[in-house]
Amino acid sequence: MRYFLELSFDGTDFHGWQRQPNAPSVQQHLEEAMSLLLACAIEVVAAGRTDAGVHADQMVVHFDSESVIDSADLLHRLNRFLPASIAIHDMFAVSVEAHARFDALSRRYCYRISTVKNPFNDRYAWQLIHPLDLDLMNEAAAFLLGTQDFECFSKAHTDVKTFICTVTHAAFEKKANEIHFEIQADRFLRNMVRAIVGTLVEVGMHKRSAESMVQLIASKSRAQAGVSVPAKGLSLVAIEYPDLRLNAS
Repeated sequence: MRYFLELSFDGTDFHGWQRQPNAPSVQQHLEEAMSLLLACAIEVVAAGRTDAGVHADQMVVHFDSESVIDSADLLHRLNRFLPASIAIHDMFAVSVEAHARFDALSRRYCYRISTVKNPFNDRYAWQLIHPLDLDLMNEAAAFLLGTQDFECFSKAHTDVKTFICTVTHAAFEKKANEIHFEIQADRFLRNMVRAIVGTLVEVGMHKRSAESMVQLIASKSRAQAGVSVPAKGLSLVAIEYPDLRLNAS
């Protein structure tokens, strides 16, 4: 049997999603907990990887089991066993061909910028007390839409077959004392969102023009884009799938 599992996590204390030889990761905690509770070795396949310090409102993984699992019971036991920074929200059976990564239709990220000092969201937002031209930033963000080569926003020496992504939404919104940037695409490159935000903040500070995004994307040069903003402001907020759910176990 194959199962999908939906979870969320605070990435502050983890060295990213993926297992690391000498650092804690979300994948490590989840696999160790599941293997212990199910009394067999469990490996999970995630919809994607998040970097150190990045959070997730929704992460989806799949795993296989030789026997039928009581999903409600395992969900309850996992939440009691896992640290407070990881929460399991749903678990359901899918076909054996279903894949958490390859079946995902889109992913949506949100980057939060705090415009005031706030000790209660310091783990989840980048504090930037500087005037930003949101209209100009949204004008620049519009150049991200569509299917393009986004190598200029990818971490250098990333081993991928293509830098082509299709972005369907990219916009800033002011919310009280925060600025939220949401971006949705079929896939994302490593460090892509943080590099995009860093570049668009430069536009908002009038350090580069909105139209310069066209030349930047065409250049495919990471050196010409802005700096990567801090990881703590970034969250994976939603992953869209076709209807893969089988009858609940």
